[in-house]
Amino acid sequence: MRLPPTIRRQLTDIGKAADDDIDLAASALVLASAERPGVTLAAYHRHLEKLSAEVQAYVGQTKASPALDLRIEALGQVLVRRYGYGGTDEVFDDLDAANLMRVIDSRSGLPVALGILYMQTARRLGWAVSGLNFPGRFLVRLEGDGERQIIDPFGGGAVLEPWAMRDIFKQIEGNHVELRPENYRAMGNREILLRLQNNIKSRQLRAGQLEDALETLQAMLLFAPDTTDLWREAGVLFVRLDRAREAIAALEEYLRRCGGEDKRYNTSVLLQDLRARLN
Repeated sequence: MRLPPTIRRQLTDIGKAADDDIDLAASALVLASAERPGVTLAAYHRHLEKLSAEVQAYVGQTKASPALDLRIEALGQVLVRRYGYGGTDEVFDDLDAANLMRVIDSRSGLPVALGILYMQTARRLGWAVSGLNFPGRFLVRLEGDGERQIIDPFGGGAVLEPWAMRDIFKQIEGNHVELRPENYRAMGNREILLRLQNNIKSRQLRAGQLEDALETLQAMLLFAPDTTDLWREAGVLFVRLDRAREAIAALEEYLRRCGGEDKRYNTSVLLQDLRARLN
């Protein structure tokens, strides 16, 4: 891997941390710095602090628990209107749109990258916020005073009513598919980081950039080593790159962690073939 030792160590520490202890935006910046190892992160952390400070100023310093509508309004006024954060369809073809450093520089990014900025800003102020497992469009749920609202960071921080979420879902999944409770599930911090990096990996794979995709995957394994399917995916990529010994090691690790018999059988067959090649 081409990861600098410092970044590798930071990602490994994230991998050892409990999910609730992961600083979402700080971790995303560590991942971003892998592509820009010579760039200091201090300015980006100051920007994140500034976003929270300005949102706090908007709702009023004396308001310990501002109304939910005011919280949403403040996020939109600061992140969208003051700083111009948003997204266009063009970002879906841009690898930089998942790199939080680039997103902060350009004020444009993928839904999950923008969602991380919203979540980080809200969390610094002690507001209850979560990212939702919604397909194709990362959404954020804010809660307060017994109420909850779902907002769309990619759509300018707009509040989404159930019918609007259903329309977005059907555009992505097809008219024959209906929303399920799983699509409203709150995601953990590590899971959100995986979603961020999956955007990069999938684009690299589509472009045939197998070495780059493998490096992205190996970084994911550092901060999410217990995500079993990543080990098998790494093994398959090693096979495609004709790196049999590394493929065997990754697939053996997958088998050690995997519980599904069907997957275990298919992987065992692949392992037998790889070992026969080496012999």
